[in-house]
Amino acid sequence: MSVPAPVVDLPQRRSLPRAAFVALRPRQWTKNLLLFAGIIFAARIGDLSSWVEATMAFVAYCAASSASYLVNDVRDAPHDRLHPVKRARPIARGELSPRLAELLAALLIFGAVLLVAPLGLASILFLCTFFALQAAYTLTLKHVVLLDVMTIGGLFVVRAAAGAAAVEVRISPWLLLCTALLALFLALAKRRGELVLVGAEATPGRPVLEGYSLALVDQLVTVVAASTVISYCLYTFTARDSKAMMVTIPFVVFGVFRYLLLMHRRDLGEEPEEVLLRDLPILLCIVGWAATAAVILAVT
Repeated sequence: MSVPAPVVDLPQRRSLPRAAFVALRPRQWTKNLLLFAGIIFAARIGDLSSWVEATMAFVAYCAASSASYLVNDVRDAPHDRLHPVKRARPIARGELSPRLAELLAALLIFGAVLLVAPLGLASILFLCTFFALQAAYTLTLKHVVLLDVMTIGGLFVVRAAAGAAAVEVRISPWLLLCTALLALFLALAKRRGELVLVGAEATPGRPVLEGYSLALVDQLVTVVAASTVISYCLYTFTARDSKAMMVTIPFVVFGVFRYLLLMHRRDLGEEPEEVLLRDLPILLCIVGWAATAAVILAVT
């Protein structure tokens, strides 16, 4: 005899404007703060025009990201309705129609292109690369073991490079590598969180999870975490601007260690942006790293 699925009360239905806003996943916009890294590493904290350019790029990538989420949620709505968390998404709940979601996505894509157009050809090419990579992820790559998390890492590299292009500064290849590894670390942590959640709820997860196991993901997370710290150390040892950047190493080590602690002790990791927004030690670590790096690069 089959056991009926437990009945879980969903939150009260949202109004259309509220549902549309939630579908944009504004908490995910924290990923796009990476576009301001160029200002920090170019020591242009006091340059108003650089802030305007970086902010234009930031808003454009927030719009581009949200457009991708809308398209993804339209495609995944039937599967999301079976998920213990994702079934509360506006499209899965029927609060936002697929047609309206696709129209909103088209408007966001158009707005993103308009915002980066004044920033130059390089910025336009990076945005096109971002769209192409997101489309490949949504349509195919998110279903391919290992390539799914590697694609997420690539999207973060595009963000970092686009932020540098927006303010016309050179960014270190070491920092791009560190960005890719850190994004890969967070993506693997997300997969681990999904595996834990699916196992606890005894409900189907995304198909790609069948290619992973907790043991495998824990091994991959360990390798990538170590690689991230080592790569950042090598960057500071070889930095052309200032080897004083070595003093920022403790911030990186603590941030990685803290996330690993939360991931294993509290089973966090399915939503990395939630950890970044809510965990005070990690927030202080990020602020401390950014402030220290900005001061070092400004005075050397």
